[in-house]
Amino acid sequence: METALYLPVKRFLENLGFTVKGEVGGCDLVALSGDEPPIVVIGELKLSFNLELVLQAVDRAGAADEVWLAARMSARGKGRESDARYRNLCRRLGFGMLAVTNTGDVEVLVKPPTTAPRRNPKKRSRLVAEHRRRKGDPALGGSTRAPIMTAYRQQALACASALSHGPRRVRDLKPEIPDAPKILLNNVYGWFDRAERGIYVLTDAGRAALKRWPQQPVDFAGAGDAVP
Repeated sequence: METALYLPVKRFLENLGFTVKGEVGGCDLVALSGDEPPIVVIGELKLSFNLELVLQAVDRAGAADEVWLAARMSARGKGRESDARYRNLCRRLGFGMLAVTNTGDVEVLVKPPTTAPRRNPKKRSRLVAEHRRRKGDPALGGSTRAPIMTAYRQQALACASALSHGPRRVRDLKPEIPDAPKILLNNVYGWFDRAERGIYVLTDAGRAALKRWPQQPVDFAGAGDAVP
């Protein structure tokens, strides 16, 4: 699976000084430099180098400063990674190529250009915002079957964790969970129920979500006790 390629590619980019997170904004991975504004790197993963991988990279390119295509090195090294036409295509498009060996080593096949035009600053800004708001790196790049742990879902789970101890006032949640008011109001996942004005409780669906994604307790010191 593509997820097996994620950690080797993540380590490769981290060694270059980037902070890497998987499955951000539809990209297999997004890496940010520590600069301001940051350098935005997008990586797309496939088990082999093919046309679909190039097309995915083309779709993502407008939001990135660099795009890397990563795939597993073929057993005898005679896959597309050794095809001069494929490499030249990536060079012309401004994409880098990374080959991941069976031992988890990463080999640079093609380096992307040092600078690339930013064609879609709005999409780029959304990627940077999601990357920065997401706590840790909860999703393996290349995941296709599991729900993606977005920053929104993380905050919704934090709300659910707080409500698991009893009803809570929205104003008590907001200091630790900035988006709590709109998360509780919109109730995208069906985890919350309004008990009365400004007070919410957890539904059975919310309790099931906490069993699926256990949470560390949120510190609400100074925010008041749970609503009786």
